[in-house]
Amino acid sequence: MVSVYMDGKEKTSQLKDWKLWYDDRKGGLVLSCIYHSGKKYNRPLEDCEIIPTKPEIGSRLIKKGNAEVQTIESAITYGGKYTVVYYPGNARPYCMKTSEIDKITEAPANEKIIFDYFNRVAQARVAYSSEDKKHIAESVVRQLNKVLPCHPNSVLHAYCTGKNQHRDPLQKLIYPFGINESQLQAVEQAFSSQISLIEGPPGTGKTQTILNIIANILLNNKSVAVLSNNNSAVDNVYEKLEKAGLNYLFARLGSSDNRKQFFSSVPLGLPEAPASQPKLEDIEANGQKLKNQLIARNKVAQLQADIEELLIEQKYLHEWQREQTFPASQLIKNQRLTADKATDLMAWLHYLAEHPVTLRDRLELLFRFRIWRIKAINSPAKRQRLIRELQLYFYKKTLESKKAELDAQQKILQEGQFETLLNSLTSASMDYLKNHLHQHITDRQPFDEARYLQEFDAFLARYPIIGSSTHSIINSLPTRKLIDFVIIDEASQQDILPGILALGCARNVIIVGDRKQLPHVPVKIDIPAPAEYYDCVRYSLLGSIVGIFEHGLPTSLLKEHYRCHPKIIQFCNKQFYDNQLIPMTQDKGEQSMSLIITAKGNHTRKFTNLRELESLGPLEWDEKHNRGFIAPYNAQINLSKKVLPEDFIKATVHKFQGRECDEIIFSTVLDKKTAHGDKIDFVDDPHLVNVAVSRAKNNFTLVTGDEVFTMKNRHIAALVRYIEYYADESQIQRAPVVSAFDLLYSEYDRSLQKLQARLNPGDSKFKSEQIIAALLRDLLTKPDYQLIKFHTQIPLAQLISLANNVLTAREVEFVNQQASCDFVLYFKVGKTPLGVIEVDGGYHETPEQAERDRVKDSVLGKSGVPLLRLSTVESSIEDKLAAFVDDCLNHFTEKHITDTAV
Repeated sequence: MVSVYMDGKEKTSQLKDWKLWYDDRKGGLVLSCIYHSGKKYNRPLEDCEIIPTKPEIGSRLIKKGNAEVQTIESAITYGGKYTVVYYPGNARPYCMKTSEIDKITEAPANEKIIFDYFNRVAQARVAYSSEDKKHIAESVVRQLNKVLPCHPNSVLHAYCTGKNQHRDPLQKLIYPFGINESQLQAVEQAFSSQISLIEGPPGTGKTQTILNIIANILLNNKSVAVLSNNNSAVDNVYEKLEKAGLNYLFARLGSSDNRKQFFSSVPLGLPEAPASQPKLEDIEANGQKLKNQLIARNKVAQLQADIEELLIEQKYLHEWQREQTFPASQLIKNQRLTADKATDLMAWLHYLAEHPVTLRDRLELLFRFRIWRIKAINSPAKRQRLIRELQLYFYKKTLESKKAELDAQQKILQEGQFETLLNSLTSASMDYLKNHLHQHITDRQPFDEARYLQEFDAFLARYPIIGSSTHSIINSLPTRKLIDFVIIDEASQQDILPGILALGCARNVIIVGDRKQLPHVPVKIDIPAPAEYYDCVRYSLLGSIVGIFEHGLPTSLLKEHYRCHPKIIQFCNKQFYDNQLIPMTQDKGEQSMSLIITAKGNHTRKFTNLRELESLGPLEWDEKHNRGFIAPYNAQINLSKKVLPEDFIKATVHKFQGRECDEIIFSTVLDKKTAHGDKIDFVDDPHLVNVAVSRAKNNFTLVTGDEVFTMKNRHIAALVRYIEYYADESQIQRAPVVSAFDLLYSEYDRSLQKLQARLNPGDSKFKSEQIIAALLRDLLTKPDYQLIKFHTQIPLAQLISLANNVLTAREVEFVNQQASCDFVLYFKVGKTPLGVIEVDGGYHETPEQAERDRVKDSVLGKSGVPLLRLSTVESSIEDKLAAFVDDCLNHFTEKHITDTAV
């Protein structure tokens, strides 16, 4: 309730309306009273009283429609309708409608603590900077003072408070730069909250996604800044916009040089509207049709990858079975078993073991598997032959099933005219966007560097896309100006400071990066952070935002990979991305990965390794393709410039991030003498290895020292195993142990679990195996063991090689008698066996079983496979499992060192 008094008398009931304004002529505030009769009287405000009146001191103010935050000395709000504002150093009052402004109180205490931390870090970096870099650090300090304390509607405010605001998603989207399934989801999700994240692994179309987001921002008449810690990422976006004829909207600002260059060559004139004028409704309808096609397209790519993996395992199984010379079983030639039923039958035969076939068994064979005759399984040897045939049958039927599904998905694409529909959606989206821009972007007298900040709203209407580095964006904007959207590319390499400058000028931010690639290189400053995820040394901007918002951060993963040969990117996929990527390139049988192991010796000298460079001499290169040589150290790069041909692009892995070549050579430099401590941690870093491998489009060559990285058994060791497994001339099958037939064993595991649950619900050994399986699964999720997996009930004959001549006749006989191992540990990448875990029940105390255990122990020992036996009454199993896995890793390292020394 508002009350108005004039000359001490209340006039509220007599008034129709009242207004407050400043009289320039008389130099004072005036109250205008409009009576119901229509008469109007003006009186000096000092002779009147308006209740309520609310004074405020030391606030800040924003005029709605203008993003600039103004510092004010004081303000008085009259009747909730008008606010009179006083600015520092100015006695004149300014009268504004309260509904048209927002007043900001002082920042909460926790924000002040965070602001103080960032200011201290920025000041400290000035002191730590070299003379040639000091001006950059000083510029960050100046810009930080312009954004702190932060605008309440800015992303920086959300970042400091940990509160991500929900946004109403855009309803009608366009895709003028093309689209795939995960990019479509990323574009939709980018507009659903104030802060969103797009994780873009190498070669997954991050720039294309950014361009589609920009297009939809323009379609909604909003502004956007494209920022990165390096100019090349911003230049890449500009080049793609230029190719599409949209660069006339792009203002390349940032550094003083960039601003001068932009304003010295501001383009005049606007492009003509396209002749085609598609309707947004039609674009949306085609987009809905395309969604199912995009799903089918991804299924096609995934099925092609699955088939390739099956063919490789099938090849190894054929090779292994040829060595075993088992006579073929005739039982399943006329059977119509599915792949699932084949593994179920294998599990059933495994549990039948050496027992005679009972009436119950015959009935189960009939009703579960449609098998009438038992002649083919009436002895353990015949059962073993049948299992071998079922293994081949599994691959045959699985491949048939995958190929049939592939044909069905390709038919969906063909009948839906996928390529035509995608091209139509893309071109219609571009034409619609250009028509919209033609109607809304107007040309005018060119802006110049001296005046554009004073006319910034008009400037932004003409150039709604700004490009800059994060280091200098604030220098390009009026004080406390907010841009509608900011896109930060390569955010994993972006330091928190100056990254927060970008957050300080953004209403909304879309973070684009990849936590699996190389992070930022922090300046080491010993200033404690106010909270963990604000720590400028430990976290990049990407890592900080992920840590602060956790599950409250909408995140999209770009899965479709377009750069590398499938075999190249599948290493990164298996080792770093948990098999979430989908290779969209084609594997046509090319030799895509090579491994060069240098001879033993101490070849490393001051971070160079001439032997690794000399070992490249015999290689043949396709001179039509561009070639790159990368290494962890600058010294090796400098040496390579003296040794390798000039046409090689030579750079460290860090400098190669964001680039690609047809052929890449990765030199690891270290030898056994130098491969320890910080050096091996640096070279064998997962981010570095991921970037190194994913630079290669057609061919990747690893050149490394003999067994240098097996001591740690991490990422380069996994890369060596991977190349040995997938290379055409792999020697792995002639080792004393046999690699896993992983896809077969995965399905076999499921069949065993079903059968165990049905047959042995009360068996103590079965319960113990369940417990150990659960404990193993938990153990192998820990960071040190994530490179390992396990399979159950693996035939001993498929774990060790009978080519091992030290086995006795009894041991060979035992291996051929369907002996199996309860749990076998394998490396995930390369599928090399690591060790065996056996669960011993009460029947292991019988003389017959004890003899079999001794023979199995001997076979595994002679084949170099570590063994852990656990009884069903064992205690402290978790500790024993962890210790055994550690022993297996150490044994693998020692064994390979011994093998190569022989």
